Amino acid sequence: MGNDRLCELQTTPRSEAPVPWLDPSPFLRGTAWLDGDRPVRADPDDLARLPWDIAERAALPIGVRIEFTAEPGTRAVELRYRATVPGPDDPLHGLRHCFALWQGTRFVGETCVAPAPEAVVRLPLPPGGGVFAVHLPEGQAPLPLALRAVGGALSPAPARPRWLVHGDSITEGWWATRPALSWPATAGRLLGLDPVNLGYAGGARGELPLAEQLARLPGEVITLAFGTNCWSRVPATADWLYATVRAFVALVRRGHPETPLLVVSPVLRPEAEHTRNALGATLTELRRAMERAGRDLAAEGDPHLHVLPGRPLLGPEHLADGLHPNDAGHTRMAEAVAEALRGILTPPPLDPATSAAPPAEREA
Repeated sequence: MGNDRLCELQTTPRSEAPVPWLDPSPFLRGTAWLDGDRPVRADPDDLARLPWDIAERAALPIGVRIEFTAEPGTRAVELRYRATVPGPDDPLHGLRHCFALWQGTRFVGETCVAPAPEAVVRLPLPPGGGVFAVHLPEGQAPLPLALRAVGGALSPAPARPRWLVHGDSITEGWWATRPALSWPATAGRLLGLDPVNLGYAGGARGELPLAEQLARLPGEVITLAFGTNCWSRVPATADWLYATVRAFVALVRRGHPETPLLVVSPVLRPEAEHTRNALGATLTELRRAMERAGRDLAAEGDPHLHVLPGRPLLGPEHLADGLHPNDAGHTRMAEAVAEALRGILTPPPLDPATSAAPPAEREA
């Protein structure tokens, strides 16, 4: 593995000469909107048109990262942040404020600090400098306040093509054991893209205001991966989903008429495949309707729209709870989506690196 320090409990560092703190804004990646200085995942001026559950999930900075270039000789990076503090009875209390460091596709290490409303985390860097990403403890709603180098200098990482990824809890990364192991984060590293995670647990039911928000967001590629919540949470018919996918894409196309767009239909959900919902539709029928809508739109003159069927991507062994992928499932989804996008895009290649998985003992 790339670093023996898989999960390090931060201790008080030795004395260092004072270094000025840097504004974190130029270092933020995976951002959609800002509400003041806080990254959010729905337009703060357009929340009134969204269901409450989506507005609530959008307040969490899922997928937001700090990315920087460290000059050779930089020993560590320090990040000052605010975050919520888990309750004292939380069995994973001590692991809620963990920060993961990646270099390209290589996992470098993880540093955990004692949860506090405001704190500083120090992440040691390997020698030689380079471009790094810090994945934040998303569930604690962290707000980066400042960062600085220890023993060197930092600059914002080069910008990568932005990938807008809309979906439900599977896209949000549920049951991945770390934020960096969700399928959008993994596929983004494989492709050299900047994934903007617009997954909303319980949501992504074809809400058309979200399509209009997507249309207003800058992005070089778009993925729509929803549909499973149209089986039970808000039941739909196959005809309704077919029409909704067409309407959703039409609204997105108002802002992105030629942007490559990949539609990913729902992955395996054993309980739903052949069970009819309250309106008489099985997930198999909903999936086919979604795929047919995408293919019809492509045939009608949208050459930049592509469809990836979700059913073959996962088997029962890749599901943590019968619905959400485990780490292996997220990896399989990431690889499949990356392969589909490679046929559409030519992003800058990443340097070859060996991935190393962090410990899998914490909830997503």
